[in-house]
Amino acid sequence: MKVVLAFISVAIGAGYPWPTLAAQPLPNEIYVWQRAWSAPVREAVAQHAANFSETAVLMAEVTWKNKIPQVTRVAVDFPTLEKISKPVGIVLRIGPYPGALAANPMAVNFIVDLAAALSAEALTNKIGPAELQIDFDCAESKLDDYRAWLAILRNRLAPLPVRITALPNWLNSPAFAKLAAACPNYVLQVHSLNKPTDINSPFALCDPVAAKIAVARAGEIGVPFRVALPTYGYLVAFDTAGKFIGISAEAARANWPSGTQLRELRADPVAIGSLVQFWNTNHPSALRGVIWYRLPVAVDNLNWRWPTLAAIMARREPCENFRAVARRVEPGLVEISLDNIGDLDITSRLALSVRWSDAHVSAGDGLRDFELAEQENSVAKFQTKTSSFRLPAGEKQIVGWLRLDQDREVKLEVQKF
Repeated sequence: MKVVLAFISVAIGAGYPWPTLAAQPLPNEIYVWQRAWSAPVREAVAQHAANFSETAVLMAEVTWKNKIPQVTRVAVDFPTLEKISKPVGIVLRIGPYPGALAANPMAVNFIVDLAAALSAEALTNKIGPAELQIDFDCAESKLDDYRAWLAILRNRLAPLPVRITALPNWLNSPAFAKLAAACPNYVLQVHSLNKPTDINSPFALCDPVAAKIAVARAGEIGVPFRVALPTYGYLVAFDTAGKFIGISAEAARANWPSGTQLRELRADPVAIGSLVQFWNTNHPSALRGVIWYRLPVAVDNLNWRWPTLAAIMARREPCENFRAVARRVEPGLVEISLDNIGDLDITSRLALSVRWSDAHVSAGDGLRDFELAEQENSVAKFQTKTSSFRLPAGEKQIVGWLRLDQDREVKLEVQKF
């Protein structure tokens, strides 16, 4: 999946011709893109992959150094995949190649041999792949070259279907229609990040208007395709002058200079949910499904949590819902928690009031993102320290504790501010 910087231009004009529309819900597929199948990744696959019609698993990535291929293999946990009893696709990611790849037989043969080895590895591990996806960073000007070497790959792997991922700016190229026809049921990726000019620039991972237009254009071409939508986020870094310096899909990078300023950019679940609702009732007949990038994993802090994606897949608008909970640890000692029982992450600044009668606070404190802001004879208030607070959907967080000089029942109230 091309989660690097991409530059997408889609013509938007009045009276854009829309293709024949269909009106049935679209199946949902999912990418597992992690390069390390840790315990949380295995758990997420075991718990949720069966909810999708297909799981597409990254198995290897090729980069180039002086036109020599460098391979990173992924140690996929095949026994976990086998247990989900649903189709599994395998994915080979290929970085941009300098020049015409088809003109380098050694490089093409390397890719073909690697793809065949990945398929054989899956089969050896009791996974008969439903397809091989090639996620190649190809310049629009090289689409004919892409089709030429892809034909060699398809012939070698037949009858295994070979698909490609495509970008919206390929759609108006005459070469793309030929490429797509060679690999029907390709994946149209309508998410990426345009390079921001400075820290104050507006930017988004998926523009719903542009996405609708790209899907409509792909529908006009008529070759069956799926659309890839984002669930992830980035940290976008800028220097002290506000100039863009890089992105990270995990945490701040150690090599970013002192004074680096960060902006967090995430896929908007409400906007993307509305987009999927539209396509579920009003989509080109060539559109065959939605494939999500990527599977929610508990430790993936810049990705949606499962309740968010589950709500959209169930064709409901994701909503915010939370509650405060008091737990009596021992007589007089109360622990206060915030429980996110909704579909969306909580990102608002919050004030949580605790009330009681006929007792005094002898001690108390806020925890993690909360501070004990006020304390009187019969009320205490915990509130978020900064605007960066986030409580993911489905998670619970202890916000503080109070010790009263008498054992009393407390009442809780939460407000946004």
